[in-house]
Amino acid sequence: MKSGAEHYGARALADPCSKLAFALDYPTLAEARRGAELVAPSAGVLKLGLELFVAEGPACVRLGAELGSRIFLDLKLHDIPETVERAVASACALGVSFLTLHASGGPKMLERAAARVAREGSSLTLLAVTVLTSMDDSDLRAIGSVDAASAQVNRLAQLAFSAGVRGFVCSVAEAKTLRETLGAEAVIVTPGIRPAGAAVGDQKRVATPAEALRAGASVLVVGRPIRDAADPRAAAAAVAAEIREAERAANAG
Repeated sequence: MKSGAEHYGARALADPCSKLAFALDYPTLAEARRGAELVAPSAGVLKLGLELFVAEGPACVRLGAELGSRIFLDLKLHDIPETVERAVASACALGVSFLTLHASGGPKMLERAAARVAREGSSLTLLAVTVLTSMDDSDLRAIGSVDAASAQVNRLAQLAFSAGVRGFVCSVAEAKTLRETLGAEAVIVTPGIRPAGAAVGDQKRVATPAEALRAGASVLVVGRPIRDAADPRAAAAAVAAEIREAERAANAG
């Protein structure tokens, strides 16, 4: 069985849909299903966050099987190693493709999580969250970090990599450095993706799909620009087209 990292590294699937993750930021499963059905032809990954998972529980994971999509479970686990390891085992049993956990949870937590994925024989890719894209240098200073966001991202990513984690969540601003530092094996997921001309919202470190791919991103997360569009189906197709065009330009170069 190929690992998630082998499947989603720098040489990710040629199909642009496999690189687009749609954030199912809906309050109910019924609404999430309607949204997912609209975008599934263009977004091969469905990201389930805290709002939906807390409201509906594991039942929402079944959307993946219903629509032929991979499930990205974005729970940002951060707890004692034993608790996180058991949660990782449960995620493996659910059959999700991606699961987030905070790199700031420390080496023991990360090591136990990575070891549990291996022990389960799962293709789950753990994604270490470095610095949230809603945070900038001033936010980090407010919680006691003296380093800039870029330095903090790099430090936490290398910590997670040393612990056996091969997936990482960071903004596009840090993706290029992580790709160069961690190599082709790393799965780099970039939230805060905004199509050209879209509103930034509460994100502070954003980029277009083309910018993210040039920086070495493996999977791009798009939420509100698709969800809140007048025609979500068309909006998702447009993002997939941006990804396709960016890859065509890169291959031509």
